[in-house]
Amino acid sequence: MDKVVQIKDIKQQFGDKTVLDNISMDIEKGEILGLLGPSGAGKTTLIKILTGQLKPTCGTAAVFGKDSSALTGEDYSRIGMMMDNFGLYDRMSCYDNLLFFAKLYGIPKQRITEALKRVGLLEAKKTAASNLSKGMRSRLLLARVLMAEPQILFLDEPTSGLDPATTEEIHKVILGEKQKGVTIFLTTHNMVEAEKLCDHIALLNDGKIVEYGEPKELCRRYNHQKRILVHLYNGMDVELEQDRESMDLLTQYWEQEAIETIHSTEPNLETVFMELTGRKFE
Repeated sequence: MDKVVQIKDIKQQFGDKTVLDNISMDIEKGEILGLLGPSGAGKTTLIKILTGQLKPTCGTAAVFGKDSSALTGEDYSRIGMMMDNFGLYDRMSCYDNLLFFAKLYGIPKQRITEALKRVGLLEAKKTAASNLSKGMRSRLLLARVLMAEPQILFLDEPTSGLDPATTEEIHKVILGEKQKGVTIFLTTHNMVEAEKLCDHIALLNDGKIVEYGEPKELCRRYNHQKRILVHLYNGMDVELEQDRESMDLLTQYWEQEAIETIHSTEPNLETVFMELTGRKFE
């Protein structure tokens, strides 16, 4: 597969503070890569390096095979960025916000209505941005990104602080872009979001990648207990080892139709992160 993003030994310092410390990874075409970490871990800094907003202290970052610090206007036409600091014009309507950017970047006007429809804002197209809820503003920012039909998306905490319904709608749009072959670089500290969306994740702590892999595989890798939790219809909870004796007992429960729920005990991503770093996500 094509490597759309290549990161090699990136180090970023601000004075005496090291924000990123020897970061290396590749992202393939059509992949969703999740960079997970608590606030202040260096996630946004890496996006700024990859999009040419910041030159790294050391190392190299390439997008479409080109050094990120040398990206041209043509390159940027293939890149979509959704970041908190990319603001909207509050006095302008949803439609006019997108119209402004369409004219600025030479995007056909018909894409405006298509983008608003995709993010569920078509009925609010005449509403001023100042009157939008946080969730609606996030969807408008996403519509602006999608309007350009980018080949790679950089999404920086796209669902932070949003209600579950709005988050679900944004997830559907993100997965829809993946199905079209768009490469997506997603930063988040939402573990459920990462497990649902990402093909691979990188756990970032204090500027370092402490673990990398497929979400489910990572959880299995740190499944030290290897137990089975069974809840019976009589209200009893039973914890079983993964051995022959337990399997015989489990078979008895099954034949008696006594099992209401059954779960394995592999940890979630947050538990893995805590094991690796001793820190909780914030």
